[in-house]
Amino acid sequence: MLKTWVVMPTCLPLVLRRCHACASGRFRASGKFRVNAHHKLIDVWLLVLCTGCGDTAKLTVLERTHVRSVRSDLLDRLHDNDLGLAAELLQDPVVRRRNRIALDWDNAWRLDTGGSDHLNHEVIDVSVRFAARIPVRPVRLIAEGCGLSRAEAERLITQEKLVSAVRLSGKLSGDFTFTLKR
Repeated sequence: MLKTWVVMPTCLPLVLRRCHACASGRFRASGKFRVNAHHKLIDVWLLVLCTGCGDTAKLTVLERTHVRSVRSDLLDRLHDNDLGLAAELLQDPVVRRRNRIALDWDNAWRLDTGGSDHLNHEVIDVSVRFAARIPVRPVRLIAEGCGLSRAEAERLITQEKLVSAVRLSGKLSGDFTFTLKR
């Protein structure tokens, strides 16, 4: 029996970046955008607030872009401060590289296993899907979803009772499957 688990974000992740006003290295995304037009050119920033001092920083989304090259639905979402768009842009590798930021997903996601009826089966086949690119250790997901300790999940891997086509020891942010034999 194949079960599907989903790793879902519960809120926007923290932005890891050094604050210029205090020693804090974490910012909270407000979900608000600043749009500034210069004749036919447009600049767009995502506003983030320092968790230490509350100072505002701007993450560049668009810079000196011709207004006509921006899709009208995107422009509407920017003007409406669309929270979903903020989440998409924070995960965009181009935006992260341009602004030299990383994301901290601690306490910003949850695992939906669809119930605990799979815990009493001898063999469990599970497909894990990620609703967003959230880097998580597969051993942590498996331990949490099966009601095991991490040490016990590691022991099952070494005994080859927990197998997968992907390496279970590092971090993953993409879909994978595994089989657990008890």
